[in-house]
Amino acid sequence: MMFCNEKKLLEVERVVKANDRDYNEKFQYADNRIHTSKYNILTFLPINLFEQFQRVANAYFLFLLILQLIPEISSLTWFTTIVPLVLVISMTAVKDATDDFFRHKSDNQVNNRQSEVLINSKLQNEKWMNVKVGDIIKLENNQFVAADLLLLSSSEPHGLCYVETAELDGETNLKVRQALPVTSELGADISSLAKFDGIVICEAPNNKLDRFSGVLSWKDSKHTLSNQKIILRGCVLRNTSWCFGMVLFAGPDTKLMQNSGKTKFKRTSIDRLMNTLVLWIFGFLVCLGIILAVGNSIWESEVGNQFRTSLFWREGEKSSLFSGFLTFWSYVIILNTLVPISLYVSVEVIRLGHSYFINWDRKMYYAAKAMPAEARTTTLNEELGQIEYIFSDKTGTLTQNIMTFKKCSINGRVYAGEVLDDLDQKKEITKKKEAVDFSGKSKSERTLHFFDHSLMESIELGDPKVHEFLRLLALCHTVMSEEDSAGQLVYQVQSPDEGALVTAARNFGFIFKSRTPETITIEELGTPVTYQLLAFLDFNNIRKRMSVIVRNPEGQIKLYSKGADTILFEKLHPSNEDLLSLTSDHLSLLGATAVEDKLQEGVIETITSLSLANIKIWILTGDKQETAINIGYACNVLTDAMDAVFVITGNTAVEVREELRKAKENLLGQNTSFSNGHAVYENKQRLELDSGAGETVTGEYALVINGHSLAHALESDVEKDLLELACVCKTVVCCRVTPLQKAQVVELVKKHRNAVTLAIGDGANDVSMIKSAHIGIGISGQEGLQAVLASDYALAQFRYLQRLLLVHGRWSYYRMCKFLCYFFYKNFAFTLVHFWFAFYCGFSAQTVYDQWFITLFNIVYTSLPVLAMGVFDQDVSEQNSMDCPQLYEPGQLNLLFNKRRFFICVAHGIYTSLILFFIPYGAFYNVAAEDGQHIADYQSFAVTVATSLVIVVSVQIALDTSYWTVVNHVFIWGSVATYFSILLAMHSDGVFGIFPRQFPFVGNARRSLSQKFVWLVVLLTAVTSVMPVVVFRFLKMHLYPSLSDQIRRWQKAQRKERPLRSRRPQTRRSSSRRSGYAFAHQEGYGELITSGKNMRAKSPAPTSGLEKMLYSNTSWIGNLCKKTTDVVSGFSHDKTVKL
Repeated sequence: MMFCNEKKLLEVERVVKANDRDYNEKFQYADNRIHTSKYNILTFLPINLFEQFQRVANAYFLFLLILQLIPEISSLTWFTTIVPLVLVISMTAVKDATDDFFRHKSDNQVNNRQSEVLINSKLQNEKWMNVKVGDIIKLENNQFVAADLLLLSSSEPHGLCYVETAELDGETNLKVRQALPVTSELGADISSLAKFDGIVICEAPNNKLDRFSGVLSWKDSKHTLSNQKIILRGCVLRNTSWCFGMVLFAGPDTKLMQNSGKTKFKRTSIDRLMNTLVLWIFGFLVCLGIILAVGNSIWESEVGNQFRTSLFWREGEKSSLFSGFLTFWSYVIILNTLVPISLYVSVEVIRLGHSYFINWDRKMYYAAKAMPAEARTTTLNEELGQIEYIFSDKTGTLTQNIMTFKKCSINGRVYAGEVLDDLDQKKEITKKKEAVDFSGKSKSERTLHFFDHSLMESIELGDPKVHEFLRLLALCHTVMSEEDSAGQLVYQVQSPDEGALVTAARNFGFIFKSRTPETITIEELGTPVTYQLLAFLDFNNIRKRMSVIVRNPEGQIKLYSKGADTILFEKLHPSNEDLLSLTSDHLSLLGATAVEDKLQEGVIETITSLSLANIKIWILTGDKQETAINIGYACNVLTDAMDAVFVITGNTAVEVREELRKAKENLLGQNTSFSNGHAVYENKQRLELDSGAGETVTGEYALVINGHSLAHALESDVEKDLLELACVCKTVVCCRVTPLQKAQVVELVKKHRNAVTLAIGDGANDVSMIKSAHIGIGISGQEGLQAVLASDYALAQFRYLQRLLLVHGRWSYYRMCKFLCYFFYKNFAFTLVHFWFAFYCGFSAQTVYDQWFITLFNIVYTSLPVLAMGVFDQDVSEQNSMDCPQLYEPGQLNLLFNKRRFFICVAHGIYTSLILFFIPYGAFYNVAAEDGQHIADYQSFAVTVATSLVIVVSVQIALDTSYWTVVNHVFIWGSVATYFSILLAMHSDGVFGIFPRQFPFVGNARRSLSQKFVWLVVLLTAVTSVMPVVVFRFLKMHLYPSLSDQIRRWQKAQRKERPLRSRRPQTRRSSSRRSGYAFAHQEGYGELITSGKNMRAKSPAPTSGLEKMLYSNTSWIGNLCKKTTDVVSGFSHDKTVKL
């Protein structure tokens, strides 16, 4: 393997000879077998254990296990650590083994596919895994390509074949490949193919899907090879009866496998915080160990020496310092449950449950494509509840990416495809204005609706300009044509806008029929015409235009171009004025087209709701500035209510910096101005200037910047100015941006702002942006699946983003925070009892609890209730979460779990541990049982403390649970019942008789729990532990309620009123009562909390009970979630500032 790896590192070019396995084997090229699995039967155990113990937590607990095997150190038996460690490692191993089993199954399925291989002058069926480099393979229509092939010949004229590359790049449109003329002559002649002995010298294996370079040497001549001659593994042969190809790369060397590298690992902010807290806890654990070790040394020197005589110790056999050293490690073992290993497993289980909820959500299921939402990762769910910035593509993400030909301008005349009124607004179609009838054209597309009959009249009158315009649309494109089973002409298009233009030309009588490498055939008003294709210049992100040079039947050579306006002349150097003039004489502007891409359903509502959740939305698009701005206004990202829209169009770094500076000055100047004697009160945000002084910025602003200005703004000395201005704006629109610039913008915000980012897109040009953001979401649209394959979450429509964030994201964050708070509290309360007990046991590292209780506490007695809360709990319903987006803000501000909340949980746990130890200790100090017998023994004390602990933590989680399900009840009360069942079983005579050393507490549980005194101690301990929490929460709920507290109170009130409403007569229901159902309205009651956000006038007084409750909210978190409300009308100035 090492030799193979070294060989591959040295491979700079590949030499392959056709039909000669012996020649090719000396290079030791990889065979066609693929291995995506990680293990086999022999290597699973060692490799998996090695991987698991590379995790710090597992290695730490393994270290503790080794310490427990040292008798001088450990007062706990080895099973207290090995049982949970083995359980965790076993669960992880089972999961890894299951995943790898399915990888093996998938590998075997692929490796055992059949392919026809030319061996010994005969076509033989061979498994894919037996295919070798240099073999010649026959493919048939609709077959998968087995390896990376050099196309030799095909059934189509000129050696053409068509392939679908969906498995490579997600695009379902067909791509054309063409064999070399010298090899296409081989055809399907097996004898000629068997004699083919060409040698290919090409590039080494790499992951570049769009590039290939090589040379074929055959018959004393050399032929250059490009990407158009290669068919890659993963493609499917379409519309081609057969083709032959020569294997160049096989198995792991194919470009498909070279691109299957590991995705960049993303971690949530809670993960990073949890790692920090765990390190702090380890430090705290060491400090506790040192304190107790010092205490042991002091006790040994002051008190312990009095016992040495009776214990027959020799002088100096065990010094106090050495005793303290051993005690330190003993207490490290005992107190290790401050960070139990079950924490990490529980987190993964909760995240997995949240991921299934996303996958199962019927309200995010898109029936038109039978596509549900998909959580492609299980590690980022709670991050969905903390998003502050959304970076969105436009085409296909906000819009449908289904292009419709709407209007055109030919020779200065506009032909409108839609009906407009006098104000250029769309109006209803009437019988007087009917659509153009295309039914008489047998090959027309029925979905096109065009309402300007004058265009058809110009075509029928033979207007040469109109004919030439439509001829351009039918010739200048990359569309492939085919006939379906019904004989209908079907187009395979690379982009929807190109398909719209070719379809429009088809409906108006200029029908694209077919193409070969040398010709394009169209039908012009019923007459077939074939044009000789002389040159084809394809569209790309740099040229932004497409051109073809053709020779018509009359022998004229013509250049047809289509592309962005001004692009053709922009590329000419200023010194070439003569060339510009000369070219203008030969080029004539035929016309312009208008293609409409409608917004997706629910985009406006989604953006409005996300804006109310204080999420800033940035649009990053490749469209021109006017289009981007229009889309911004259409989807409510830009509004007329904004105080200003800053447009940055500088062509140099100096100009861009100056425009950014003017924008900041203008912004600050507006904020210190007054209008009609009234001050402006709106959203307050902070803009940190270079001087370091904070300036308060009021109002709503937007920033629009184009691609060439953004390139200068992203330079290191200007990016700070850009970021300062952009982050104070509500919306940023970046137009004419490249895929790389999209990723750079995301990285800029990630680098300089402590904010969680989300990127959403649908195309291959959005992949870099999706991978750069904290959360990447792929839309399964019209541009294939490449964005989905690179994403963390996949959605069918943009509108589902609202539910994903406001419901699933918010709930995941809320549940994870509650889980962590309770988990740390529970374990501090459980563990620190040992610390207090140490002061009363001579710091001897004796444990308070029975060793089996220590083993089972986290994995049996308390594991399921906290999992139920972490998976199912919710503070408000899903509908209320959607209707009140302000509930999302605590996650953005990280209020529910942070370092402060952690210390509060630790303090709560310390208080509980004090109560758990000292109340039973005080009660047992000098007491006898009801029958007069002695009860104040160590075992009875241990059972009492353990029972109090289980009841206290169970009551606490019951108080923490906001949403009760059957699962919660079963897990909480079932865990308590399980504790008593196991306790009585382990303290029974029968178990003691079988395992006397492992279960020494014989009969103690039955005796202790039969004493009323013990139950009174348990009750007093539980009440004293829980009562402060109950009082605090009661006061907070009534004096300082949060927004979610108020909504929960409203929900309870609604549930109480439902029975009363159901008994009311039907005739007494009136429309005025419906206003009380705030959540029944489309916009919900979020607008009432933030009145003035979208309204210029002051809202009327609330009328319904819920509205009054929210309107009168004065709590601190309510004010946090509530925007400043009043906006004074009459504030007027120019809304758009052009710099």
